[in-house]
Amino acid sequence: MKTLLVIGYVWPEPNSSAAGSRMLQLLNTFSQQGYRITYASPAQSSEHAVVLSNLNITATHIDINDSSFDDFIIQLQPDIVLFDRFMMEEQFAWRVEKHCPQALRILDTEDLHCLRFARQKMAKAQPQTVIQAVDNHHLYSEQAKREIAAILRCDLSIMISEYEMKLLQERFNVPKSILIYIPFMLPALKDPSFNPFEQRAHFVSIGNFRHEPNWDAVLCLKQYIWPLIRKKLPQAQLHIYGAYPPKKATQLHNEKQGFLVKGWVDDAKAMLSDAKVLLSPLRFGAGLKGKFIDAAECGLPSVTTSVGREGLFLNDHLANDTLVNNSLVDHSVANEAVEENTATLLSHDDFHHFAELAIELYRNKTLWLKLQQNGPNWLNQRFDEAKYQNRLIKRIDEINHTLATHRQNNFLGSMLLHHSMKSTQYMSQWIEAKNKLIN
Repeated sequence: MKTLLVIGYVWPEPNSSAAGSRMLQLLNTFSQQGYRITYASPAQSSEHAVVLSNLNITATHIDINDSSFDDFIIQLQPDIVLFDRFMMEEQFAWRVEKHCPQALRILDTEDLHCLRFARQKMAKAQPQTVIQAVDNHHLYSEQAKREIAAILRCDLSIMISEYEMKLLQERFNVPKSILIYIPFMLPALKDPSFNPFEQRAHFVSIGNFRHEPNWDAVLCLKQYIWPLIRKKLPQAQLHIYGAYPPKKATQLHNEKQGFLVKGWVDDAKAMLSDAKVLLSPLRFGAGLKGKFIDAAECGLPSVTTSVGREGLFLNDHLANDTLVNNSLVDHSVANEAVEENTATLLSHDDFHHFAELAIELYRNKTLWLKLQQNGPNWLNQRFDEAKYQNRLIKRIDEINHTLATHRQNNFLGSMLLHHSMKSTQYMSQWIEAKNKLIN
């Protein structure tokens, strides 16, 4: 039986974030292949974390800058080590390479952090502006140097977005041979029964408040978009959900304005199934936004921005949907036939137009039903679980059969592993020695 070690940045919380759902999808993929799985993390546990033992997965706490990890991995001898985000690769890859050099090293990026942070910096200087294009000054940051180095050092990096696959190859010259596109992996949605238009109520927004793009989107709703919607729909309500709401978020709650900050929801799918329209004016971010996939699974149409829809649709040019004479005119993709069968959301980067789309979708049953009915077909075509599970396992097998050659062909990665990991090793050993003296 082959062994997989996952080194997690956090303990998976599938009900709190898309990253948690994504991790469970990967764990499920390896479990179906018969792998013995150990999930190890230096993070503190959480009340919202999934109970891994229920999934026949061993959960282990590990320490950063501590040689106890060496004994742990020597005993485990994993065939594959999956790093959850580049920070875990930085911390532990040198120990993995030293004690298990033949283990395949895979990086799950979750999203491209350097892209998200570059957009965030640009967004702070440009209020009310959605940041999709990123200039080199912001993109080629220290964060990017760290993240791209981790990608190069690994044998394979899993990318959740085709947009980010392209960016890595064109802007950073990362070899395609060490990248693989694996979006969300979903079981087939067959003949779903959705709550009808007449039985639904309220606008909703959902997202983990610890994720900065989500918090920024809530502020945009409060300050710019919701007042425009409320002016046209004075009885409408917006319900804001998400894990870990800070006091600054709950203080935005205002029943007279219909702006209700509700925080954690025990059953997000049930909530989405009862709502009428999902709003998410994301100004920056990266990766795929799982909230729109969850919404489509529940028959809930959405309104977002070019950043929000990025990577969700095939051949998407990331333009905006517009209303012309109260009719929807879609300029978002080149292939209108594809869009007609797959559109589950509307988007615009101007907040006034965003509000108009939201109002129209809330009122227009015909448009609303069209987007709802497109959901199952789009989900089944775009996020086919079996297709992407097979792609990932096949690529892993290919690399394992030619691992020495694969690493030779990625000489730059081998060189980075040799030099940067040595410096990380010495720094880690120095920190460990210092901690022992303090204790």
